[in-house]
Amino acid sequence: MRDLPRVADLVETCFAGTMDNEGQRFIQQMRKAGEDHHWLQWAANAVESASLPLSGYVWEEGNALVGNVSLIPYREKGKKVYLLANVAVLPEFRRRGIAQALTQQALEHIWKHNATAAWLHVRNDNPGAVQLYSDLGFREVVRRSHWQAQPDRNIPEGLNNLHTRQRIARDWGFQQKWLERLYPEAMRWYQVIPWEGIRPGLTGAVQRFFMEINSQSWSICDQENVLGMVTAISSLGRSPQLWVAIPENHQDEALTALLIHARRNPAGHEHLVADFPGGLAEDAFKNAGFICQRTLIWMKLEKTFSKE
Repeated sequence: MRDLPRVADLVETCFAGTMDNEGQRFIQQMRKAGEDHHWLQWAANAVESASLPLSGYVWEEGNALVGNVSLIPYREKGKKVYLLANVAVLPEFRRRGIAQALTQQALEHIWKHNATAAWLHVRNDNPGAVQLYSDLGFREVVRRSHWQAQPDRNIPEGLNNLHTRQRIARDWGFQQKWLERLYPEAMRWYQVIPWEGIRPGLTGAVQRFFMEINSQSWSICDQENVLGMVTAISSLGRSPQLWVAIPENHQDEALTALLIHARRNPAGHEHLVADFPGGLAEDAFKNAGFICQRTLIWMKLEKTFSKE
């Protein structure tokens, strides 16, 4: 637990060039946690149950902490799994097998603690890491892109033949079906769809009130059909997360217009962010003024059970 501030320094050093606002907030929280004696006492008893980066392994050389892997327990369909995170090695110590040794040690820990699978994610522009994890048996499951845009109330609405409006109750069936496809079940142990923030009606409104969630939903339509929907959800001062719902045969122009409308109505927040399947509708996001911060390859290694 006392390593947390040094781990935070290491992660910041290794990922400073690609860290977004959420990542910076995470680093600050890790440093603060490492200095809180009462929190550390609680954390020492919660490392194998709380979905927080409380446990893991570090690599030291002399008095320097030069490598790290964090282990975060989750439940996937009732079974225990682990997420390997913050795999980092200082630049001057790389290409010595440290990351591989840390990952192998983490896997030994995972299987010893009766987990059924290990998950991790790696940037798609890091082929060396992708190959390392593939060699250890990890296989790609999905790719997710993280998009971000600043608000701009002065950008034009978009296409004249389409109109954007507040989502209405009869749109809900389409939105639910499209969200379930775009945010697949395979990832819901980690990325839970916040139905309480999206669902229309009185029940959803009451849940949002007590959970202090702000939510706005819009639909884009032509003269006959709903072509897409987006819900912006924010809470606890965080940048609003956009939950984008489009059909399989979506129109990029319609999605662009919908995203532009969301940028014009961000409820006073500084940034809009969206997580979306990698490689899908990239032109629509770019044309709406979003920048792809990163595309992550989510990989999984399942435990093999011997037949004895």
